[in-house]
Amino acid sequence: MSPDQPLLEVRDLRVSFRIDKKRSFEAVKGISFSLPRNATVALVGESGSGKSVSSLAVMGLLPPETTIMHEGSSIRFDGRELLGQSIDARRALCGKDIAMIFQEPMSSLNPVFTVGYQIGEVLRQHLGMNRRQARARTLALLDEVGIPDPANKIDAYPSQMSGGQQQRVMIAMAIACEPRLLIADEPTTALDVTIQKQIMELIARLQKKHQMAVLFITHDLGLVGEIADRVIVMRHGEVREEGAASEVLGAPSDAYTRALLHCRPRLDERPVRLPVIDDVLSGRYAPDVVLPQRTRGYLPSDDNVLVVENLQKSFYLREGLFGKREFQAVKDVSFTLPRGKTLGVVGESGSGKTTVGLTLLRLHRATGGRALFEGRDLLAMSDREYQAYKRRIQIIFQNPYASLNPRFTVGQILLEPMRIHRIGAGDAERVEHARHLLERVGLPEQAFHRYPHEFSGGQRQRIAIARCLTMKPEILVCDESVSALDVSVQAQVLNLLQDLQDEYKMSYIFISHDLSVVKYIADRVMVMHHGSVVEMADSDELYRNPQHPYTQTLLAAIPRGA
Repeated sequence: MSPDQPLLEVRDLRVSFRIDKKRSFEAVKGISFSLPRNATVALVGESGSGKSVSSLAVMGLLPPETTIMHEGSSIRFDGRELLGQSIDARRALCGKDIAMIFQEPMSSLNPVFTVGYQIGEVLRQHLGMNRRQARARTLALLDEVGIPDPANKIDAYPSQMSGGQQQRVMIAMAIACEPRLLIADEPTTALDVTIQKQIMELIARLQKKHQMAVLFITHDLGLVGEIADRVIVMRHGEVREEGAASEVLGAPSDAYTRALLHCRPRLDERPVRLPVIDDVLSGRYAPDVVLPQRTRGYLPSDDNVLVVENLQKSFYLREGLFGKREFQAVKDVSFTLPRGKTLGVVGESGSGKTTVGLTLLRLHRATGGRALFEGRDLLAMSDREYQAYKRRIQIIFQNPYASLNPRFTVGQILLEPMRIHRIGAGDAERVEHARHLLERVGLPEQAFHRYPHEFSGGQRQRIAIARCLTMKPEILVCDESVSALDVSVQAQVLNLLQDLQDEYKMSYIFISHDLSVVKYIADRVMVMHHGSVVEMADSDELYRNPQHPYTQTLLAAIPRGA
């Protein structure tokens, strides 16, 4: 095989899925691209663009009972046609010569087997190793991908490891047989910025060491600029633009690519509204036009709606038969939240930022401290006293797929809290209010009678926001509420949150690991590390002149490739 021939060639790939006996949906519409040996190509696009379907077609993982692979489609690996091969032939190839890192490690790792067993299974299946050989090789792999204390971690279960460690296990499993092609499908989407940087550096180092080609799938153009040699931009199952990463990101020729680049919040500016995809495609937004900027920060005249003093939260872990060990998740956290302002809370997983939000909502019982809302301590109230305050402080959870009841229609989801808290004179008034809120968050009137599974992730997050608004809260805790969204949908939700704050003077506690988003929306930023506040300042000052080494590390890890 000529070394100049691409390792992977995809030609006129068309993939459809059967909806029922008569209807089908074409997800990939005749795309073509190639992947050179030892190179990195990034497939970029929003959810539904067809990028993951294309990678699953390469792996042969699309469900045969619902997938239609159109005539004329071709996927060639090292000169061999993959489409039409038997299941046994594809199984022998995938995992050995072609491997894949999936987006969500907890969905990909078997929770009832140790990580050592799962990595060893790949080695036994493809390389014929015995158990002793597989265990020795697994220990070496865990060490290679940076898992601390491999001798103990090899016998750990996935649930006993952090998200970053789980993803490293997935990478170890993928490179176990030293594949020639590694497909990475959104491998860092839900990870903290520092862990994300470590994973990206790990993939780059392993690629160089093992001479692999990498097909990197993402919606984050900041990452693309740091890892990819070439970029392929997809939308609605079609390739919109392809070229060298420096050219596509530096001077994109397609309007959709330009739109993706301008949707993401920047560190060097803060427009009143973020441009969205339709703004760029319709010509309402031009990159060379200077947008009105928004000023941020606390003022001495601000009226504090919430004052938190020395908040503490401990969890107690069982040790032995009768013993227990205290784990301090939140240690003496204090802050103020003025009316109509946003406090950003940043830090890595395990820093305590989500625990702070849940404790303020009394979803965790505080170990110590006070949370004064209009002078009254929320944490010291009885359940009966707190009932009157419950609707005034609400939360938007991270995962819109898990936070909405799948058995309720959107109308029922919005009406339930109003009935519980006796908001509105009757159901007619509540229905009218619910329909108004749907319109306010940008959803059609027909959404009232539909179920959550009929909506995209961004639309579900809008439903979750509308549910919070039914109770007219004064404080809204946003717990990673935009982290799982595409950059274009993220821009829409951030604009919506800002509009609602301007209109209703709500105060936000905005918890996130995305420092670019926090810079855009927060007036003040609180940095947490191991349960403690290590730095707090107005957002412009903190990003311009970080004082604490941990804050400096977080800011240095922000992808700046786009």
